[in-house]
Amino acid sequence: MVVCPDVRGRHHDLEPEARLEEACGLAEAIGIVIADASVIPVRQVRPGTLFGSGQVDNIATACEQHDAELVVVDGALTPIQQRNLEDRLKRKVIDRTGLILEIFGERAATAEGRLQVELAHLDYQQSRLVRSWTHLERQRGGFGFLGGPGETQIEADRRMIRQRMGRLRKELESVRKTRALHRDRRGRAPWPIIALVGYTNAGKSTLFNRLTGADVMAEDLLFATLDPTMRAVALPGVEKAILSDTVGFISDLPTQLVAAFRATLEEVTGADLILHVRDIANPSTAAQKAQVLEVLGDLGVTGREGDSAIRIIEIWNKIDLLSPEEAREIRGAAAGDEAAIVISAETGEGVPELLQRLSELLTQHAHVHEFVLPASEGRRIAWLHAHGEVLEEEDAGAGPDGPLRRLAVRLNPKEMGQYEAL
Repeated sequence: MVVCPDVRGRHHDLEPEARLEEACGLAEAIGIVIADASVIPVRQVRPGTLFGSGQVDNIATACEQHDAELVVVDGALTPIQQRNLEDRLKRKVIDRTGLILEIFGERAATAEGRLQVELAHLDYQQSRLVRSWTHLERQRGGFGFLGGPGETQIEADRRMIRQRMGRLRKELESVRKTRALHRDRRGRAPWPIIALVGYTNAGKSTLFNRLTGADVMAEDLLFATLDPTMRAVALPGVEKAILSDTVGFISDLPTQLVAAFRATLEEVTGADLILHVRDIANPSTAAQKAQVLEVLGDLGVTGREGDSAIRIIEIWNKIDLLSPEEAREIRGAAAGDEAAIVISAETGEGVPELLQRLSELLTQHAHVHEFVLPASEGRRIAWLHAHGEVLEEEDAGAGPDGPLRRLAVRLNPKEMGQYEAL
């Protein structure tokens, strides 16, 4: 049973119905069968149960009628509210954070992903240890024979969780350093990096697979991709570019997860170009865009007004799901916006135009440089062929060290700097 509390006076980017649909999508993403779903208006938040007592009774009745064993509340519940609702409903209750953590726990494929998920889980669990263990004392405390109970089970559990979190943070810090080293090494490589970002289920992995020929998991699911994947992609006029697929964003992403997944999301900060993939067929696409820009802002990628040190191009995806009239309207809007490209990652429509646009953006600061080198400088000549676009090459007579070669090569400033450092 999925319930979405619509709290009066609390601003939210998405409409209650859209939030309910998203919550159902999250539940289905880990194979939960939804018996019933509803939006419940909350005039005043009850500290004990969030909902009013009549509303709690209605939820209990609906659970009985639909034979529901689990109640998913699309919002944040305090530990007290969660426990009281479980007591009243006689069913397991989880909130939005718990649900997203479950999905991430199931999807994490790499060691780093598992570390990040476990840290977020422990952070969430820490405040939800129920005092049901107090009869189990670990040792006698106090002095002499009349000492009170020593360390109770719940205190021991808390201590173990804190210790484990400390170890995980250390491991994640070393992962972060390793990632930074890899980014550094890629920065010294001549290939530009393009990062795909976007709301979850916008079609990033489908586009990634189409551009690179990879087989990253791409399904109509929220959070199908958790670990960043990198592949080479060929672009006209660019020898090679690296495309990076990142985890999808979502509204009200739990703070524990934002902190835990910072190492993964930092991949975006090292990119030369960001492709913001938007599901243009989704009625909430504008609200989703705002959420993505907010997360990018948290990472320091975009400034207050959306200005960015890294160029952001919007990819308006899923045009194939719109009616011909709507598609015509969207194409008209994109025609007047040079930072937007309309495509369908599923059918391939608009992808050649996208590749051409990426090529133009990545080579726009490149200039033609002329080099006259001794033919014996094979290493430099080979480097120019490998990293730049050689427009002309011819004999240039003889020099003191033998025959000379003249090359006209198009290089961007980064490549020119690397050439000078050879």
